[in-house]
Amino acid sequence: MTAARLTTRLTERLGLVHPVILAPMAFAAGGRLAAAVARAGGLGLIGGGYGHRRWIDAQFDEAAEADVGCGFITWALERAPDLLEHVLARRPRAIMLSFGDPRPFAPRVHAAGVPLLCQVQTRADAELAIEAGAQVIVAQGAEAGGHGDRRATLTLVPEIADLLAARSPETLLCAAGGIADGRGMAAALVLGADGVLVGTRLWATAEADVAEPMHAAGLAADGDATIRTRVPDLARHFDWPERFTARVLRNRFTDRWHGREAELGRAGEAVDREWREGWIAGDPERANTFVGEAVGLIHTIEPAGAVVERMTAEAAALLAGR
Repeated sequence: MTAARLTTRLTERLGLVHPVILAPMAFAAGGRLAAAVARAGGLGLIGGGYGHRRWIDAQFDEAAEADVGCGFITWALERAPDLLEHVLARRPRAIMLSFGDPRPFAPRVHAAGVPLLCQVQTRADAELAIEAGAQVIVAQGAEAGGHGDRRATLTLVPEIADLLAARSPETLLCAAGGIADGRGMAAALVLGADGVLVGTRLWATAEADVAEPMHAAGLAADGDATIRTRVPDLARHFDWPERFTARVLRNRFTDRWHGREAELGRAGEAVDREWREGWIAGDPERANTFVGEAVGLIHTIEPAGAVVERMTAEAAALLAGR
């Protein structure tokens, strides 16, 4: 069956079938998932995360002939800036920068002729992305899984849409945070977005690099089971800027340490080792499952292509008034 299509400025400019971008989730969004999204007609982005060069190379290799891009945590890229040139040499479909000032890196991305996507959490962030010449701005609400800030998707997206209409009308806008089905996609387009960036729903797919027990924990959870916290970053000694917290599933680890952040920061290597051993084991109680509030809308682990196509078909039907 041929999936329904939604033509937007995003699909036209980036040559996509569906206005769906894979969130470059660190570790979960590997080459297999990025390739699956790309082959389904969306934009697949490998999660470059904290800058592990060998892992990134392995994921591009795994994506094989699929046309995929890469996303970076900007403040981490600042510590290994040569990694950008390394990835650009692989001719990525796009580069996405999140959680930091994109302006120092933008000229190199533009010079390579690669589309630049910038994820933002506030109007001030969006103004920096405009200065950087981003072709696509992703407005991320606090409902999102993983790292983010405090604004909600429902108000942030139209505010950034109005800003772009006034200041940079050629810049495309995508919505992120809490979007897991066609209803969310349709709502984003009505709010002024040209497409959506999807994390949690594509985290819950067969191609995602996610341990089975963490998938099971996600399927058993609802949106109320998530929490925004600094606990995973303090446990791992990741130096995230204070404004960005992570949305994860609550578990024994967060119950023990959330609200005791100062003590956790002094806890030492034993806690770091406990968390990392839990992560390696895929234990959703000892480590953290990075998902957003949309987890309450997810009930099955499916192929990524089926998710992308169904979301688009649902959104197209809703927007057509059926």
